[in-house]
Amino acid sequence: MAASHLNPKTYSNGRSNSLPSRPHPLIQTCNEQLNSLRASGETSSSSSMLTHKIRGLQYLIESVEKLVQLHLSQDVLLHEDELLDGSLRLLDVCSAAKDALLHTKECTRELQSMIRRKRCGEVELTAEVKRFLSSRKVVKKAISKALANLKATSQNCNITSSTNRDYQTKALISLLKDVEGAALSTFQTLLQYMSGTPKSKSNSWLSISKLIQPKRVECSSLVADESEFAQLDLALQCFVFSKTNKSEDINSMKNQLEKMESCIQDLEEGLEFLFRRLIKIRVSVLNILNH
Repeated sequence: MAASHLNPKTYSNGRSNSLPSRPHPLIQTCNEQLNSLRASGETSSSSSMLTHKIRGLQYLIESVEKLVQLHLSQDVLLHEDELLDGSLRLLDVCSAAKDALLHTKECTRELQSMIRRKRCGEVELTAEVKRFLSSRKVVKKAISKALANLKATSQNCNITSSTNRDYQTKALISLLKDVEGAALSTFQTLLQYMSGTPKSKSNSWLSISKLIQPKRVECSSLVADESEFAQLDLALQCFVFSKTNKSEDINSMKNQLEKMESCIQDLEEGLEFLFRRLIKIRVSVLNILNH
């Protein structure tokens, strides 16, 4: 049996007429990249795994950009309105993620600059930290709204294609649906990561209450499994609420800000790449419609 599957001559007999044609090689490539993206640490929330996931999405979107140039794709896009809307959905959520990251980046740099000033007093620094935390609340609210929109989008992006499609067309429609779903899932993971929402809110507040007790506990040991965003949020709250060891709190902030800066740089590069590619895909789709 194994030999018959590997021998192309086997298909030249009576069974060949019943077998569908093979999908376009680019469709196969996209499917392989899609499967790789799905398998890339779905339950992990580490920054390295998230960066790996975004890189996988970059490869996939880059291939989709080539895919929409095919004559077959252009014909499908002309008749599947939901696929056209999908390019805009992905662009919107990518833009929301970029905006949230940029806002956090600007606040991070301002706080780092404040900490580096030799003449910066505790009162002045505390005020800047509080401004940062207030800014984070604004970002979290924007992320929460984007996630709500994303949830509604995911529920309404099902595509029902005609049953009288040929095999190649069905394979393409199925792929484009799956690509949108995987991309939306990746952006959802990214937004949740950037929101810095602790995995256990009760544990987070328990950590803060412990930190402001006379017997001090290190922030890093309490939130090691949280995202850099969550760790920085907690480090800043430690500084604001703790009454002792302010110098240690400042050192903790410095360390978390450095980690955040590195994390933001990696995410920013990935999002910028995706945003440019998604714009190109959107332009290609519109050009198809206009011709």
